[in-house]
Amino acid sequence: MSRSKQEQKKILVVEDDPGLQSQMRWCFDGYEVLIASDRPEAINLLRRHEPAVVLLDLGLPPDPENASEGLAALDEILVLVPATKVIVITGNDERENAVKAIAKGAYDFYQKPVDSDVLGMLVERAYYLYELEQENRKLMMQTSASTIHGLIASSPQMLKVCRTIEKIAPTGVTTLLLGESGTGKEVISRALHRLSDRSKLPFVAINCGAIPETLLESELFGYEKGAFTGAAKQTKGKIEYADGGTLFLDEIGDIPQLLQVKLLRFLQERVIERLGGRSEIPVDVRVICATNQNLMQQVNEGHFREDLYYRISEITINIPPLRERDGDALLLAKVILARFANEHGRNLRGFTEDGAAAIQNYSWPGNVREMENRVKRAVIMVDGNSVNAEDLELETVDGRDATPLNLREVREQAERTAIAKAVNMFDNNISQAAEALGVSRPTLYGLMNKYALK
Repeated sequence: MSRSKQEQKKILVVEDDPGLQSQMRWCFDGYEVLIASDRPEAINLLRRHEPAVVLLDLGLPPDPENASEGLAALDEILVLVPATKVIVITGNDERENAVKAIAKGAYDFYQKPVDSDVLGMLVERAYYLYELEQENRKLMMQTSASTIHGLIASSPQMLKVCRTIEKIAPTGVTTLLLGESGTGKEVISRALHRLSDRSKLPFVAINCGAIPETLLESELFGYEKGAFTGAAKQTKGKIEYADGGTLFLDEIGDIPQLLQVKLLRFLQERVIERLGGRSEIPVDVRVICATNQNLMQQVNEGHFREDLYYRISEITINIPPLRERDGDALLLAKVILARFANEHGRNLRGFTEDGAAAIQNYSWPGNVREMENRVKRAVIMVDGNSVNAEDLELETVDGRDATPLNLREVREQAERTAIAKAVNMFDNNISQAAEALGVSRPTLYGLMNKYALK
């Protein structure tokens, strides 16, 4: 049974010759073929239908003898729907323009006269690649399909963290997560739980800094009936509820010193006593702690017990702030934008050039949490179909730390950062990234291999 009109594959043919228009309709009988005779009509159809493949004749009116109008149409198409595969149609003497179109980001080119079989095969291949890329984008959005659930990263700094998570998750070792607010400490704690043999059992999180000191002990250890005024029944604590699974203690640095002693005993002996109770209760639980404070400094100042510090930090993972994650800012922003645009029913194309530059140059003191807030506000408030720096309330600022003085390190750091930014800026289109960086494609591939930027 054939597809309905709405379900048919869509292809946009931009061609001003009526004879070729008819031939194209005949070539692609299995497609919904959209025909445009000039650039404005093509852009109008593109906005309405978002076809997967565009066949673009470079010689368009009002100047059909030159490629200027066709190349301008190509630029607009790639800005509006960068995922669309554009195949440019050229004459025998227009190879230079075809190469220029490929450098701009066209998928491929085809020289006239039209051979329906060859062109059909080229279009099928382009459409297959388009669907494959769409599926990959969906998988990126579905965090359950990721080994490190909810963690979006391509930088060497975060990939190192991911490898550490994968190594220690099955071991059950007590882990301390250190990082600024908003860097994703709870996301990583949940990944450690999910990748362990405790994944089917409870994950219990408690923010030690959000609960009053007088209530924190009963929240953690529970209490017996009559242990204090208002204790009307026996109540389990968070530690007991986590039995068999994982206990995540966020903001561990805020635990009062008297409670630190009781927590240390639990970690050493794996038994607890409820408030007002006399019996010891054995608990089998993995403990993950997190803080944005300098615990070693707190130890030196006498605010945090040294023996507790070493007990909770059998393995320590330092999570880098967003400003130190080469190329991750724009990658994260694109995923966050797509998620919020979908939630709010907004048809947004992405970030403008100045918006992308602002994202990459901003220091993100509030890390991923700040990015989510700014992008969400922009999705709600933006008037156009792309988000710019003003929508994000960002200016281009230099938020980087001072660079090292060793010239080789400076060059390598600058190269790695520039390559990561360019590749993310152009959605992994190596031709466009190479052109922006002023190098050839083979050179860029070589540099990406050198810096492990896959």
